Amino acid sequence: GTLLNLTVSDHGRSDSLLLSWDEPEGGAEGYLLALSSLGSGMSLQNGSVGPNFTSFWFHGLMPGTCYEIEVTATLACTETISQTVTAQTSPSPVRNLSLSSGGSSSVLHASWAHAQGQRDGYHLALYHSDSQTLVRNASILPNASTFLFDGLLAGSEYALKVSTLAGSSQASTSIHQWTAPSIPTQLRLSPGSSTSLVASWAGAAGAAWLHLVLRNLLTQMVTTTLSARRGLTSYTFQHLQPGTQYWLGLSATAGPYTAEGPNATAWTYPLSPGNVTLSSAEEQSSLQARWSTPGGERDFYLVTLQEGEDSAPTKNISVDGDNSHVTFHGLSPGQQYSVQVTAVAGPYRAAAHSTAAWTQPLAPSGVSLSSQGSPYSLLASWEEAVGEGYMLTLSPMKHPVKNNSLLRGVTNFTYEGLCPGTLYTVEVSTVAGPYTSPPQRITNWTHPLPPEQLMLSNQGHSTSLQASWRAAPAGSTGYTGTLWETKSQERVRNITVGNNWTNVTFEDLVPGRQYTLEMAAMAGPYRSPVRSATDWTYPLAPGGVTLTNTRRPLGLSAFWDKTAGDVDQFHLQLYSKSHPAQRNISVGPNTHNFTFLGLSPGIQYFLKVTVLAGPYRSSSHFATEWTYPLSLANVSVQPGRRPQELHVSWVESGGGRDHLVQLSVAESLSIIRNVSVPRGVTQLDLEGLVPGSRYRVEIISQAGPHRISSQTAIGYTVPLPPLFLSASPVSTAWALAVHWETPPGQRDGYLLSMHEEGSSAPARNLEAGKDSTNVTLAQLQPGTCYFIGIWAVAGPCRSLPRNVTGCTIPAAPTNLSLINPGSSSELYTFWNKPPGRRDHYRVILYSLSTQSRDRVQTLSPDAQNITWTHLEAGSRFAVQVTAVKGLFEASSTNVTQWTYPLAPASLTLGSPSASALQVSWAAKGGGAEGYMVDVYDTASSSHIGRMVLGGDARSHIFRNLSPGTRYSVTVTATTGPFHTSTSNLTHCTREYDALLA
Repeated sequence: GTLLNLTVSDHGRSDSLLLSWDEPEGGAEGYLLALSSLGSGMSLQNGSVGPNFTSFWFHGLMPGTCYEIEVTATLACTETISQTVTAQTSPSPVRNLSLSSGGSSSVLHASWAHAQGQRDGYHLALYHSDSQTLVRNASILPNASTFLFDGLLAGSEYALKVSTLAGSSQASTSIHQWTAPSIPTQLRLSPGSSTSLVASWAGAAGAAWLHLVLRNLLTQMVTTTLSARRGLTSYTFQHLQPGTQYWLGLSATAGPYTAEGPNATAWTYPLSPGNVTLSSAEEQSSLQARWSTPGGERDFYLVTLQEGEDSAPTKNISVDGDNSHVTFHGLSPGQQYSVQVTAVAGPYRAAAHSTAAWTQPLAPSGVSLSSQGSPYSLLASWEEAVGEGYMLTLSPMKHPVKNNSLLRGVTNFTYEGLCPGTLYTVEVSTVAGPYTSPPQRITNWTHPLPPEQLMLSNQGHSTSLQASWRAAPAGSTGYTGTLWETKSQERVRNITVGNNWTNVTFEDLVPGRQYTLEMAAMAGPYRSPVRSATDWTYPLAPGGVTLTNTRRPLGLSAFWDKTAGDVDQFHLQLYSKSHPAQRNISVGPNTHNFTFLGLSPGIQYFLKVTVLAGPYRSSSHFATEWTYPLSLANVSVQPGRRPQELHVSWVESGGGRDHLVQLSVAESLSIIRNVSVPRGVTQLDLEGLVPGSRYRVEIISQAGPHRISSQTAIGYTVPLPPLFLSASPVSTAWALAVHWETPPGQRDGYLLSMHEEGSSAPARNLEAGKDSTNVTLAQLQPGTCYFIGIWAVAGPCRSLPRNVTGCTIPAAPTNLSLINPGSSSELYTFWNKPPGRRDHYRVILYSLSTQSRDRVQTLSPDAQNITWTHLEAGSRFAVQVTAVKGLFEASSTNVTQWTYPLAPASLTLGSPSASALQVSWAAKGGGAEGYMVDVYDTASSSHIGRMVLGGDARSHIFRNLSPGTRYSVTVTATTGPFHTSTSNLTHCTREYDALLA
């Protein structure tokens, strides 16, 4: 995978970490950053940055702590890459570090406050400051805050470095401190010269410094304060006031500690007067002795005038120590004299002698000094004067004096080999004997040389130029220069700087403009030849660089602001990472826009505008923009492989970064799905949709911030078929009730198809609404099966079919009849044929009189009658005819009928008494519903009586009959409307008498 090449640094900060990474190939849409504590994994800080960042600061961290940092880069198509790095912040140095001797000369005590954050421990290093040697080295635990150093040297400075350790990093704090010093002894002070005193002492090894204070007792002012390093045992005080009494105090110090020592006093020798001269005074035959007052003090001067070559004293004069001359009057003219001036201070004296003196000669006049345009020579000239000769003195500044003696008659002299650009002084005196006249002094300059290696450079700045040069050889008093605009020759600035300057910066210039600097060295009134240099100021980078998209024609328009300053031309560089070729255009300085045409659609381009001024160029930041993409063509939406899917396909038209497929429900237009696909993909399967729904698909081509939509395409998902389809007959009509459950999803409606079984007629189609769950198919044939198919319909799409077979209830037979043909064992059944179809008839004969089993007959669908035989006589039967079609039946109403009963059997008569006649019989066959017993008077054939009995009766006694009378009896078996009688049987009642007997 792509590596981000993470690096972490703290840039010397203990509470911050700077994380840097490389941008992955293809760029990133952004970065997520997470900082957590190493080991615990606790998240501490989170951050995010945009696509153009490659670094991130974590602030507010704990010093000396280990952290784990994870960077997650979000790439195109929601892909991410992550990389983790561990880093440790630098520890913090200790706080409030102190090092104290407590007045001891051999012990130092260190203490500190713990550093913030975490640490592994402390490292202590004690150094002797003078020798820079390591005295003590210690590593201690992280909770320690004090340490004692003993056995140290007195009066010595020590440096302690305390380092806080954390991992491989450390943070150090240093402090210096001294041990207390020891006091020196045996102080002595004696004069060394007129301006020095020599001090000496013993026992100074225990002090780092000796402080010597020398005080002038005359003025009570401190003259010298001296600090001497350890080991010094004597010192000579120089540059003192001669002839002055001094007091010396000595103290020993070591850092902040001071120990006072002994003191001493001494005198310096007085200085002899300087420049003692004896010269002519204003009065004739007078000589004036002059001397320069020497430094220091004295009590008085003793002036002795000496005459002749043997220097015999002729006069002694004492004058105050502040005087500097004495005039001797009435001397012999032209006499050679000398003078001795003695300075007296305390017990010490210092004398000085003058040279011989004559009366003064006259000085020459008309003295001049000319350079004659040369940097290396000067011509001195004068008018001739009376004397033995001339003395010329050349005094250049910072150079030795040159003296020349010339004979009488010479009135000029040329000095060669002089330094250019230097001020010289020439003094011309007339010489007479050992003395000269007062000099005539004149000054002049040699011509300077021009500056060397003059350069003018912008050093990357747009409003300034720096001029630099190497100082002119020899000398100069300064430099003068003029800055010109090269093109317009307009003067910009004049400068004059001292001779110690070697560079100067010109500010507030116009960016991108060429300038010329002319510069010369100065010395007094003279200037060197001019040197020149030229350069441009750095041009300003153009601001406000933008790229603007144009659709017709397809292109990009570049705009930029007018740049302050001068511009030779603008250079435009347009390129794209998607195409290797780039556009390079140069336009004039007054052009501030340009349109690039013929670009590829949907491509990100980068523009850099560069300003050219002379040899320099300055570029803007990159501006970027996308060309508009082209919309996609031939967008097609088809049902997917499953009812929850749609298959979207299109043809790319070129350009663009990626495509956004937007799916919306057609009725609401609300977007329910956004799917981003990369460029090059031309089809997409959308899953998880609602079956049977109408969807609208629009594909947006994206190129940077620009979008363009395709034509909208409409498509349907395949609906799901109905659930739990059933078809049941309607009991009250020749119809079928078709039921189903609504499947998940949507649909526009249902389509039903019905085909009659065995029929060649075309199927019958009908539609049902989308919310329907049943439909009744009416006007069907009874007892007929139908093949029924149903589909859910959504737009042009149909679901898989659901099929069921349903049969109507057959028509029941009508006009059912059950007829007794006059038989006691047969019944005849017939009926009318009902409309429609049936599989067969089921005819059931029920016995209503006995417990005999029902008799069932299955007849063909075209049968219309049946004869029942071997029935029980005298029994009641019911018949029902049922038309059967599959599981469905239609029955006729029940019809009942009786078979003829059989006549009772075993009829017997008996007379249990004279007035009674007993009739007995036996049932035959199935018996009878009842019995009817009739009795007749045989003789008269008159009906005597009738008794109706139940079917269980088997005998009956007629009473109150006439005794001894023949009676005729018949027993009739009755069932329903039918009856059958026995033959007449006669019998006589008993005679009364017989009965009595």
